[in-house]
Parts: sequence; C-alpha cells; structure tokens
Amino acid sequence: MQLRPLKIFCDVVRRRSFSRAADDNGISQSSASQVIHQLEEQLGIQLLDRSKRPFVLTDEGEHYYEGCRRLVKEYDQLVEEVRTLHDETAARLRVASIYSVGLAHMSAFMRSFSSVYPDAKVRLEYLHPARVVEAVEDGEADLGLVSYPEESRQLQVIPWRNESMVLVCHPTHSLADEESITLDKLAGTPFVAFESELRVRAEIDRLLLVNKVNVNVALEFDNIETIKRAIEINEGVSLLPVSTVAWEVESGLLAQVPLVDVKVERPLGIIHRRDATLGTIGQQFVEMLQSDSQLNPAPVEAPVMSLRETHTRIV
Repeated sequence: MQLRPLKIFCDVVRRRSFSRAADDNGISQSSASQVIHQLEEQLGIQLLDRSKRPFVLTDEGEHYYEGCRRLVKEYDQLVEEVRTLHDETAARLRVASIYSVGLAHMSAFMRSFSSVYPDAKVRLEYLHPARVVEAVEDGEADLGLVSYPEESRQLQVIPWRNESMVLVCHPTHSLADEESITLDKLAGTPFVAFESELRVRAEIDRLLLVNKVNVNVALEFDNIETIKRAIEINEGVSLLPVSTVAWEVESGLLAQVPLVDVKVERPLGIIHRRDATLGTIGQQFVEMLQSDSQLNPAPVEAPVMSLRETHTRIV
C-alpha cells in the first residue's frame, strides 16, 4: 500500500478537518474524503464516526491512526536521512594531484574554495603522476590534476593551463646574472634531471637532442621539490615550470633565467572518469580552479632570437 493515503488520513485526523488536510496535501476536499472512504472499504471497517460534529475516530480508527502515524513518521525520517546522505555525498570531492601544481598556491586556493563553498568537503591528496591516473581510473579520486593529460576510453580531460618553463639555477651560478640565455649555453653543464621513466624527462631529453645540446646529468629525482633542493646546494641546473619556483626565486634561494631561442611549456589538465558525473561541487571546483589567477599566471614571453624555434611541451 502507498503511504500517501495513510498520510492524508493522519492529516485529516490531526487537523480534525477534511478541508485543511486537503490543503496540506494539495488536493480537493472531495478527494480527501474519497481517500478515507477507500481506506474504509479496503479495511472493511469504519474509521471515522461522521454522525458527530466534528467527526470522531472509532475504536478501530483510533488504533489504525496510531499505527499509520508511526509508519508515516518513520517514512519521513527515512526520507530525511536519505536526503541528508545525498547532500553529504554530493558535497564530497576527492582530488588527487601531482606535487608540482604549486603547493603554496593550492593551499591558498583550497582556503578560498572553502570560504566560497563552506559546505563542500574536499580532500586533496598529492601523489606520484602514475598514481594520480590510477586513483581516478579506480574511482579512488573524482578529479586528477596532472601534467600532459591524455584522454583514454576511461578518462576525459578538461584543459587547465600551460606553464612556461625556465632555466633554474643557484643564485651564484655563472648563468644566474643573465637576463636570458639560449639553450646551447647548457652544453656540458651539470644537470639535475627527472627520473627516466617520467614523461617530463623524455620531453626534456627530446628538446636537448633536437637542439644538439649535451648536458651532464649529475642527479636524477622523481619530483620537482627534490630537484629544487639539489639546485639550492648548487648541484646543477634544471628546466622547471615558472610557477613551481616562484617562492624560492622571490626568497633568493634560486634564480630563474628565461630561454630566448625555444619556447618550452608544460600543459596541465584535469582528468575524470567518463562514466562518472562531476556533480555540482565538482563543476564548481573545476570552474574556480580554471579562473584562479594565482594558479594560472600569465606565461613568460621571451623574444625569439633564432630562426630555429622549438615549441615543446613538458610534463
């Protein structure tokens, strides 16, 4: 049996009025009266004694009313619990990110997002690039922030931003005082590289190979933070995104020098499963992420001094 007729019956009894109960349920008074009549026919008993004004419940009607009232109350509680659970689930967002998206800027962004959407529950986790992709594919994360994103049968890519890459070195390095350099200035220089299995390493190696520049790989690491620490103790130079060294350059821990004969960029994107909807909170997170000026700095433009321009994207 549907609960709506039981609710109407309870409202008629509670309000002691067919007309008021009808208004509460958005139906006509005759419809409310018909609902009670149909219940009495189904049960084969009289629920209301209409010979009295106002009507009163029969003994059977009194017992039936108490049972219906409990059922309707439990159902209303169940509906509220399910709605609350849905609201909480819809407000949850799990984001997996590579380390080099800019830890300081992302922390500020998360605070801003929370202030704009205080009910949102966002969990941001930093992982190795391969693990970010796996987390999204396996449903452990709703969104992934990755470099050089690739679409697949499982994953869809939302464009985010392109980051300019620059030479990064110790402030006392011989190249640190240059306003700009050409790529061939790196020939023979100790170089702090990414590990060979990372896409960024392959792209930088290709850039150097195309331009016939041989560097001396002194150290290899799997993340930008460790590379920066190695450069801070003057173990070599590297090519890194501008946004990832902004704090160290401003603090005087590192120096950055733009390249003038090549334009090197690292694309960042947002990935999610094709078969999963982002939901309202996911869409709001993506839109705010794309529009955030701190996380999307204007690219560094340098004049091209060579006819042999190479435009390379780095991850």
